[in-house]
Amino acid sequence: MFGYVITSAESLPKDRQDRFRAFYCGLCRRLRLKYGLLGTATLSFDMTFLAVLLNALYEPKEIEAQERCVPHPLKWHSYVDTPVLDYAADMNVALAYHKCLDNWLDDKNVFSAAEAGLLKSAYQKVEARYPRHCEDIVTWLDEIHAMEARNLSEIDPPVNATGAMLGKLFAWQADDIWAESLRELGDGLGRFIYLMDAYEDLPADERRGRYNPLRAYRQRPDYEEFCQSALMLAIADATRAFELLPILRDADILRNILYSGVWSKYAMIRKKRESDQKEK
Repeated sequence: MFGYVITSAESLPKDRQDRFRAFYCGLCRRLRLKYGLLGTATLSFDMTFLAVLLNALYEPKEIEAQERCVPHPLKWHSYVDTPVLDYAADMNVALAYHKCLDNWLDDKNVFSAAEAGLLKSAYQKVEARYPRHCEDIVTWLDEIHAMEARNLSEIDPPVNATGAMLGKLFAWQADDIWAESLRELGDGLGRFIYLMDAYEDLPADERRGRYNPLRAYRQRPDYEEFCQSALMLAIADATRAFELLPILRDADILRNILYSGVWSKYAMIRKKRESDQKEK
């Protein structure tokens, strides 16, 4: 979705980084096989995380292999092939398609409109397989657009709507024993992602007059502490749900992302803003 769900490279051994990268390449490969090169353009770390998570929880048969591909034609690289990649690829396409439409509606970005047009056929295939999931995404965006139209100044409604949407997508097998914990994990992570995106984009949104629910909080003397506390609460809910799952395979990678990696962008933003303040 927004690129915050990444590993913390400095605290993850290289062989484990390579393992996560193999899933990333595996998802890229699956997108290429199902939807062509256009599908690979939608590739995200967020859905790579979901693939690692579901693969670790359900432990399906897994294949590790090597290939050369269009982006890396001269170098062999490892990839993981597992049944959960089909689902991750489909959700990747669905989210990317609606993100492009959203960019067009918000900013009249012609490139996003063109990309949405190119992705429409792929999205229709996903919609036929997962009508409920696609309806959940549409409902979420409709709710966000309604909040934007009202210029809603409260942060909780859009944050909670995003969490609820991602929680539903994380529950791969909707009625099994792990579905509720997966929903709670996705909900917390979704809230964190929305908050992080709003936090990062606020200066640009203020300059351009775009909607951002954090604008109403910007003048608070404890604004930075408020944002940090809200982010900590959201990711704490996600990690609490994660720890309820009986995951052993790749648990170190998943914990690295949830406890450290998701904070990487936040740390960079805070450091830059503090540096800018000192220069004024």
